[in-house]
Amino acid sequence: MEIIEYLKEGSKNLNITLNSNQIDQFIKYKDLLIKWNEKMNLTAITEDKDIIIKHFLDSISIGSVFDFSSVENIIDIGTGAGFPGVPLKITYPEVKITLVDSLNKRIEFLKEVSLKLSLENVELIHSRAEELGKDKKYRESYDICVSRAVANLSVLSEYTLPFIKLGGMFLCMKSINSEKEIEEAKKAISVLGGEIVDIKDISIPFSDIKHRIIFIKKVNQTPTKYPRKPGKPSKNPIK
Repeated sequence: MEIIEYLKEGSKNLNITLNSNQIDQFIKYKDLLIKWNEKMNLTAITEDKDIIIKHFLDSISIGSVFDFSSVENIIDIGTGAGFPGVPLKITYPEVKITLVDSLNKRIEFLKEVSLKLSLENVELIHSRAEELGKDKKYRESYDICVSRAVANLSVLSEYTLPFIKLGGMFLCMKSINSEKEIEEAKKAISVLGGEIVDIKDISIPFSDIKHRIIFIKKVNQTPTKYPRKPGKPSKNPIK
């Protein structure tokens, strides 16, 4: 199967339709990722087919269980090489997106991606989530927060929930075997103003990968003491 077909058929399997311009943007993104990855560590996944399946289809799979059509803005915390934020921006071009990462080299890569793909309404921020979450400009300003960052759910909730406005949602991608982690994070989620309102499992096309999407709704404002100083959430998670 051609690389483009994996993208077309895979997105269809997820009930997502991509036009020819969007397909072209994904291919350019893949090429940039491979090119930049030669000089800096952006991803361990380097085969064309694997990038399409394990990064692109994986990232947009959230759209198979959540309707982004009424969403105004999204923030992606710990975006890395742009996942899931950039694939979501390509798929839902009308949505404003903010990509946050603590490593400036990755932000420089994402600047080139935004430029070469002609992406509009993309804000790139080099910052730690713990610091940015205290900034009034960004705090409780977003409809949706997404994150594929590898962190325990309790810790991830402290990184993300401060950015979400009341009534907004944190869409968290976790492994299919995350029951214990979810249970242990309920206290932290509640303290930070969130509530788990749904959990859905999805399969990524052309793979045996399964993801659990945890829908965490912002039901109360996050207390001003959160997020704590950089490093504190990971060293001492809320229990």
